Amino acid sequence: MDLATHRTGRPVSRKTKEDKSDIAPNLSLGMIRVKHIVVALLLSVFFFFVFCFIALHGYIAWVLSNPTVAPLYSNPSLAKGLDYEDVTFQAHDGSRAMQGWYIPSKDSTKTIVFSHGYGANREESWVPMYDLAHYAHSLNFNVVMFDYGFASQTNKDIATGGKKESQQLLGAIQFAKDRGAREIVVWGFSMGAGTALQAGLVTEDVDAMILDSTFLLEPDTLYHNIKQNIDLPRQPSLEIMELLFPVLNGTGLNQIPYSKVKAEDYPFPVLFMHGTKDDKAPYPIAEELAANQSNPYSDSWIVEDSHHELLFREHPREYLRRVSAFLGNVHLAKSQENEQTSIAGK
Repeated sequence: MDLATHRTGRPVSRKTKEDKSDIAPNLSLGMIRVKHIVVALLLSVFFFFVFCFIALHGYIAWVLSNPTVAPLYSNPSLAKGLDYEDVTFQAHDGSRAMQGWYIPSKDSTKTIVFSHGYGANREESWVPMYDLAHYAHSLNFNVVMFDYGFASQTNKDIATGGKKESQQLLGAIQFAKDRGAREIVVWGFSMGAGTALQAGLVTEDVDAMILDSTFLLEPDTLYHNIKQNIDLPRQPSLEIMELLFPVLNGTGLNQIPYSKVKAEDYPFPVLFMHGTKDDKAPYPIAEELAANQSNPYSDSWIVEDSHHELLFREHPREYLRRVSAFLGNVHLAKSQENEQTSIAGK
């Protein structure tokens, strides 16, 4: 009997299992490479959007720091027939020369210093400033009108929300004092009003302030104004802006004394005027500031349905009536103060 085993059919390859084991590592390496590519692409897209998000905030911060301001188109003589002088004076800290106009009133020792708003110059046509300067002059006030650094026609500077501008306003106040003013009133608009309050923290040369549509640069008002133009999330937008401002204009929000201003009881009388439909500076800010004042001549006028810096245009008679009454009280208080000083001196 033949005991040999006879096999039929195709021979079996012993390499079949080895071939499968070679394919598996190749597939695994391929999948890993694909995953790495996908992750890299996703990270690239993520960081691209992060970069764009931060760049958008950088652009907003740059635009806010460099407002477009129209050139001067007139002067007090052409606009209202008022005699005036072109004047130059130094900012209080000596950082720059300021340009402006001085409108003298014969034999007067009373002076109003106008503090214009953001994105405008000394003319600020929508207020309109020439009309108010003419009115102040008719009340026997000398008038100082000047451009903040960000509105300069010859040496433009960045806008800093009041940090630099308060020093420039103090220079204007000193100029009025040097010209013989014994009663100085600062009449501010929007950020010019917020700047006046910052200057008021450090000067004893101001006898009163008239503040129209007060804008105080702080996180809440900054975000409020950003949101008017683009719907960005409050967080982390505010944190990003707070980081970018010192880089782009050298001024951080923490360098603007908004908390101190909001808590200050000023020694001089202040008239706050604000509209309930102000879309740039919500009127509760003015209400809060006014509530802190204890001077008996301080007052506030919150105007229903009125808009940012348009109170005079919308309610001219009532506006001037309130300003006139306020200035009359300020002059009376100043006269009484001078009288008491004179008696004490004797």
